[in-house]
Amino acid sequence: MTELRTEISINASPERVWQLLTDFANFPEWNPFIRRASGEPRKGAQLQVYLQPSGAKGMTFRPKVLKAEPNRELRWLGHFLIPGLFDGEHIFTIEPLEAGGVRFVQRELFTGLLVPLLARSLGKDTLRGFEEMNQALKLRAER
Repeated sequence: MTELRTEISINASPERVWQLLTDFANFPEWNPFIRRASGEPRKGAQLQVYLQPSGAKGMTFRPKVLKAEPNRELRWLGHFLIPGLFDGEHIFTIEPLEAGGVRFVQRELFTGLLVPLLARSLGKDTLRGFEEMNQALKLRAER
């Protein structure tokens, strides 16, 4: 298993961050990593997601929503071709901070046979995509 993790403090309410995170129709306007997404952010739903980190090739996949707890957590599981080959569990967590605002944590747990072969590009391109998305979400939420 390989795990990627990023976090950022955002001076906005959990409700505001959740609203932006789950407003898939507007991702093309601001999200530099998840360029397009459709579907409903509810447990059991299937989404269609197009990821493209800057400077890298994009890919479309159809993850299943594992958890959608409003204002707290969105989690989905996607597969490349077949389950067990290259699976990614993407986790977005919104943690309220005592001083106000939130800590936004974006993680992905990668498992499967191809993970060791792709670990280098995950650590570079995908991590950069997480960081770029976090910054863009912060800018949009704080306006």
